[in-house]
Amino acid sequence: MAIRRIVQYPDPILKKKAKHVTKFHDRLHKLLDDMADTMYDAPGVGLAGPQVAILKRVIVVDIGDGLIEAVNPELYDMEGEQILPPEGCLSIPRLLGNVRRAERLTLKAQDRYGEPFELEADGYLARALQHEVDHLNGILFIDIAENVFEPEEG
Repeated sequence: MAIRRIVQYPDPILKKKAKHVTKFHDRLHKLLDDMADTMYDAPGVGLAGPQVAILKRVIVVDIGDGLIEAVNPELYDMEGEQILPPEGCLSIPRLLGNVRRAERLTLKAQDRYGEPFELEADGYLARALQHEVDHLNGILFIDIAENVFEPEEG
């Protein structure tokens, strides 16, 4: 188990576009393992390569239904709209924001071995996937939120 440092805003790497993965080897597998360990340790529900200072198009997501690893993810067939619950981010602690996201989508990606797969998602999973893919494109939730606020202590 290896926990990596999570890059914090306003680090400029968070605004850069991640590069397409072309090599599916042990280093990629180690990165995905480390990202999952880091996400669970934080604790969070998603993590993207740039958040651990790696400009590669890789994400991990687990909203409680099991780990999803996606290499070179793309989102298609985005439908509907959701704005709640407010979003947070491991790279921007202590802030939340209301972001309009698609309610349903299809994720097309590759697994850690380079095999293509598709996943249909809705609700919270769709929201988490959109949030992490935005990270790969240098977009932070605070860039697109209708409002950003500090949660009330409670």
